[in-house]
Amino acid sequence: MNIDPKSTIGGQLSRRGILQISGAAAAATSLMTLPSTAAAADHAAGWDKVFPKSSRVDHRKVNFKNRYGITLSGDLYLPKARGAGRLPALAVSGPFGAVKEQSSGLYAQTMAERGFAVIAFDPSYTGESGGQPRNVASPDINTEDFSAAVDYLGLQPFVDRERIGVIGICGLSGMALTAATSDSRIKAVATASMYDMSRSISRSYHDSYTPEQRRKVVDYLSQQRWADAEAGRPALGLHEVPFDKAGNIVKGTRVLPESLPANPDPVLAAFFDYYRTPRGFHARAINSTTAWTATTPMSFFSFPMHANIGMISPRPILLIAGENAHSRYYSEDVIAVASGPKELMIVTGADHVDLYDRMDKIPFDKLQSFFNQHLVLR
Repeated sequence: MNIDPKSTIGGQLSRRGILQISGAAAAATSLMTLPSTAAAADHAAGWDKVFPKSSRVDHRKVNFKNRYGITLSGDLYLPKARGAGRLPALAVSGPFGAVKEQSSGLYAQTMAERGFAVIAFDPSYTGESGGQPRNVASPDINTEDFSAAVDYLGLQPFVDRERIGVIGICGLSGMALTAATSDSRIKAVATASMYDMSRSISRSYHDSYTPEQRRKVVDYLSQQRWADAEAGRPALGLHEVPFDKAGNIVKGTRVLPESLPANPDPVLAAFFDYYRTPRGFHARAINSTTAWTATTPMSFFSFPMHANIGMISPRPILLIAGENAHSRYYSEDVIAVASGPKELMIVTGADHVDLYDRMDKIPFDKLQSFFNQHLVLR
């Protein structure tokens, strides 16, 4: 794999622009489809992932609780070829609005093939994890979810609790980093296609909200609270609130549209190609079928992610981003303010979504060497 640390971002539409398109084109019905061809036989045998099952890994579903009492659901992957000693371990989650049967499970299974005990988990209120109402995200609770996964791993007799790391993908990257700032049991952190959801939600793409627009979004969310209270249930809405050309808030009930518009922007097409096609579609994934609760953005306005990132040092950070990813600047900005040891890897020719599942682009060799180096016996 050719890695170019000096490569630049190609021209891409902002995520805000994506939501303008999807909000206008959203439909209420769900897309019903089949898993990818490579995983079809496993799916027929009861395998519920969008990627093929590995013959080199043992897998089982597990449950554990976070400190708020919410029961989390995870998939535990263990290397079949393992000795009597205790294993280094990893907790993996993301992307934002995805489930463990998608990208995080692929990362977990692949790292288990490479000698780690790995759990991929659904954040609270999503997937098979507990929490009511459904489809809620919380920067605080979802950060806690990583520490709860560390709790689970560290209680297993086959895990060395002094050698536990985390991987955050896309929008769960900020939670992974934030968890490490206050949980020293996390010995190393890696992220892939990082999205800072607090920054993205409260300031929009490249911090493009004006002060007036931020106030409009806060007022819209506040008024939505009245609507939800009167209805007795939360409404669905767009978690990154866009504006139309006239300066009005765009509303919608689906993250991604039922079908692509003509001549779609490449970023919209990339997300659609993962979440809304057999490549990555999963019925439990918010991004595949529905949206977050409309008031989900409120806590992200109040809770900046990784504000104390310097507390992670001297534990190491590895951030991986695609050369052409519209989200690349999040990783670059974090690496600039983080204390060492730290490393930013730019994957040549990759966009944001490529690092979800493209085995020829995800630098698993680098992830393995990073954790092998830093999750060492002491």
